[in-house]
Amino acid sequence: MKRPKRLKLPSPAMIVALVALFAALGGTSYAALSVGSVTSREIKNGSIRNVDFKRGTLRGQEFKRDSLGGGAIKEESLDASKLGNVRTASRATEAERATLAAGLTRQLAVAADGARSNDRGGVVSVIKTATGRYQVLFDTDVRACAYSATLAITPPPADRRDAPVTGEIAASPLAGNVNGVEVATADSAGVAADRAFHLTVSC
Repeated sequence: MKRPKRLKLPSPAMIVALVALFAALGGTSYAALSVGSVTSREIKNGSIRNVDFKRGTLRGQEFKRDSLGGGAIKEESLDASKLGNVRTASRATEAERATLAAGLTRQLAVAADGARSNDRGGVVSVIKTATGRYQVLFDTDVRACAYSATLAITPPPADRRDAPVTGEIAASPLAGNVNGVEVATADSAGVAADRAFHLTVSC
């Protein structure tokens, strides 16, 4: 009866050689990644989520300017106490427009006899006190405002719409009334004369 053949165990030298061979063949699979070797091109869109980042590791400088929209920020994450006196853009814009409009709409046209027309922005009254002297009253203090007065033909006759207006005009704060403006008109020689004019008060 024949004895079964015994399998020979590989020698230690053979084992070491095989380990070295596997290490050489799979070396690239187990090599460590160097810093900066993975770029955005190697990352699939949507494969990295918030849970993949350690809390507090992303700072403002990590994001491209204007790359985050309102939908990327949780409303509950905003702390109003850290915003100080910052106003919303819409409210700031509305306030600035309202302030600008209030100043530019204080205007009116005054005829030579003192009758006013086309007034807006809180004009209370116009009083003709003497030849070439007019007092215009508003519903607010206008001492710190800028006055712009120009001579005019009010209303301009149909046959003289382009005719030049000659004469002199000056506007100044009305003494004794913080809400008033005094307008003085004169002819080309500087002699007081009734003249129609336009007045704008910008604050």
